[in-house]
Amino acid sequence: MHFSYTPSYASTRLPVFARNVVSTSHPLAAQAGLRMLQQGGNAVDAAVAAAAAMTICEPVSNGLGSDAFCILWDGQALHGLNASGRAPAAWTPGYFHSRYGKSPASPPKRGIDSVTVPGAVSAWVALSERFGKLPFAALMEPAAEIAERGYLVPVVVQQKWAAAVPELQSQPGFAQSFMPWGRAPQVGELFQFAAAARALRAIGATQGQAFYTGEIAQALVAFSQAQGGSLTLADLAAHRPEWVTPIARNYRGYTLHEIPPNGQGIAALIALGILDRFDLASHPVDGAASQHLQIEAMKLAFADVYRYVAEPSSMEVTPAQMLDDAYLASRAKLIDMDKAQDFGAGNPVKGGTIYLTAADENGMMVSFIQSNYMGFGSGCVEPTFGISLQNRGQAFSTDPAGPNPANLVAPGKRPFHTIIPAFLTQNGQPVMSYGVMGANMQPQGHMQTLVRMLDYGQNPQVACDAPRWRFNEGLSINVEAAMPAGTVQGLMGLGHRMEVIQDSYQDFGAGQFIWRMGDPKVQGYVAASDPRRDGQVAGY
Repeated sequence: MHFSYTPSYASTRLPVFARNVVSTSHPLAAQAGLRMLQQGGNAVDAAVAAAAAMTICEPVSNGLGSDAFCILWDGQALHGLNASGRAPAAWTPGYFHSRYGKSPASPPKRGIDSVTVPGAVSAWVALSERFGKLPFAALMEPAAEIAERGYLVPVVVQQKWAAAVPELQSQPGFAQSFMPWGRAPQVGELFQFAAAARALRAIGATQGQAFYTGEIAQALVAFSQAQGGSLTLADLAAHRPEWVTPIARNYRGYTLHEIPPNGQGIAALIALGILDRFDLASHPVDGAASQHLQIEAMKLAFADVYRYVAEPSSMEVTPAQMLDDAYLASRAKLIDMDKAQDFGAGNPVKGGTIYLTAADENGMMVSFIQSNYMGFGSGCVEPTFGISLQNRGQAFSTDPAGPNPANLVAPGKRPFHTIIPAFLTQNGQPVMSYGVMGANMQPQGHMQTLVRMLDYGQNPQVACDAPRWRFNEGLSINVEAAMPAGTVQGLMGLGHRMEVIQDSYQDFGAGQFIWRMGDPKVQGYVAASDPRRDGQVAGY
């Protein structure tokens, strides 16, 4: 693949070239990963250390109570890991109806009854045990040091921190952990998190057992019970991450790989399978025609994803049926080049989040994502160990007659998940580990950036810098202010309801990209980090 390296958009960042590289949305986390590589570790060691550091450096997006997913190339083959947590054994539709009445269609957005079993720590342990080189405790130490010594709060993180305070300050443990002066930290102020340092060292010393069966587990259950929650020691002890085979779709001579459901990665594959029927490159990259085609393909993908995707054992269709060539061809025929449409689901039956990536000179590449969902997640923070808990339970349905019956809450079930890592191969060989965080923006970002690279030859940093749109629902689209005015007007003329948004943090996601240029020992990688966050590529 030949890229142009001439900057095309208003970004101050240039791609980074190195044989060992870590790309994250906070510089200290990238440096934590690089430290592991320099100590003789591999890309998995770097990714785990960076992920642990991210729970401290970007608490507005993830924490020690997050969930996580990973796709990695070990040098020979591709592996997928689903470390999303399950519902407590007490959770049923009746549990929520008795507490909150019949009207809510899902569990609460915040609070202890939005918390499923956290899976991120189990992902770190599983990756380290199977593929890592360094002792697990060593991978936790950079994050523990950052938490103990503190760090100076950066610009983008501070903005989101301050914005979250009004809604979350009354949640148990939040103010104690994240409002050290009775408010959010200001830019450049030192934030220390001694409780999380204790947790990280306990996790490191016990290979994660402290979190799921030991002292942290006991503290989490006591905290949950004190708030009227239902999490038990048995719920935590039963948690296991699952090694999975990624699902895939070919596009322009490459293959995009995603984690299979219960996640939404299949949305990117569906959209690209539809776009494969069109000659995108014949339209200007930032023109209305190209963007219209991408928007409509994404809308068709989401229509099916929101109708069918859930815990695999509950789904009425399979991913293979949703990705069937003939079915996607029939969906592509619904696109009208002259107008925007509000699509319904088809019938494929036959008959907050942080993302990081790391790669090393021996060819190992890691695509990793973890999230608390909705920023700080539930808002609940166990204060003894600083465990900021996700709110993934909110993604369940409590209504058997709802739009996606397969996603109905049940004991031990995993909810529909938004966080998705991505991986690109060609002819069975690794090409790129990448991801774009930001709720339902993630598959949209996977598709938009990949189209820019494969259809238009933009290098990863330029594709990352380029303006994005975000589909909401119906005909509603958010678009970044940097999108050309003529393109916005052209899309409005086709019937898209466009709203220009200045805040890019959540609305348009943030990506990290590592593209393999050849033999890593000789040619190495080219990497990019999104200017919409405080991030950095670090390499040598």
